[in-house]
Amino acid sequence: MPNIDTTALSQELLSAYNSGAMIATPPSARDPPFGMNAAYEVEAEFTRLRKAAGRTVTGLKVGYASKAMWRLLKLETLVWAHMYDDTVHYANGTLAELTLPPHRSPKIEPEIVFKLREPIGTAGLDAEAVLRYIEWLAVAFEIIDCPFPDWQFKPVDFVAAFGLHRCLVVGEALQFEPEMIPTLAENLTNFKVKVSKDGQFVEEGSGKNSLRSPALCLAELAGAVLRHPGATPLTTGYLVSTGTLTAGHPIARGEIWQVEVDGLPVSNLTLSLT
Repeated sequence: MPNIDTTALSQELLSAYNSGAMIATPPSARDPPFGMNAAYEVEAEFTRLRKAAGRTVTGLKVGYASKAMWRLLKLETLVWAHMYDDTVHYANGTLAELTLPPHRSPKIEPEIVFKLREPIGTAGLDAEAVLRYIEWLAVAFEIIDCPFPDWQFKPVDFVAAFGLHRCLVVGEALQFEPEMIPTLAENLTNFKVKVSKDGQFVEEGSGKNSLRSPALCLAELAGAVLRHPGATPLTTGYLVSTGTLTAGHPIARGEIWQVEVDGLPVSNLTLSLT
């Protein structure tokens, strides 16, 4: 069986990323068969190419943060991809503005983001234990974009296409003291978010939608990365975006999106798309 040319595939995906071109046949539909290890090799090569172009890795984003999805798609754990200094943006307080490039059909997802105070080199942490590694958390919007027609792809395609990540807009950071951790761990399971577009309600979500808690999602990611050959463990200063709290929704220029948070002491976030 011929080997997959992961270098050529990563260059193909990078070209599509930069140009907005579509990729008619996803890697999973090609010959030879394309597995998860090859997908992460493609994603790692994409990271190398971006670093060679002067970009800096700022952290990881998560995909498939749902055990129901794992069963359906025959996954053993969640998946991840890198984020970069030119894909992570910070709000001015509770307000942010983002210029959408002319990409295919971007979608928006509300997420919880953590910034690591120190590396996580341990698997099997509970919610309280993993929060002791955290400097701050915030609500965010991730913008995703799919290079495959009609948003049809498999988990290996998701990984190879760097998690469909286009950018992350991070809201106001919540700094917290150690004595707040037990309450915060509980709140991260029970909090709700309400997403609206141009003042009209779109969807309500919950912390439970991110692997029962964004903190537990972070702990699962730390363990999965440690088990994966060649992956870099979660390190000091990394941002981790812990998976969407609602469905992804199509977006367009001129819209104003807001996520309101109930049950977690973080600020709301309003994003204007230009």
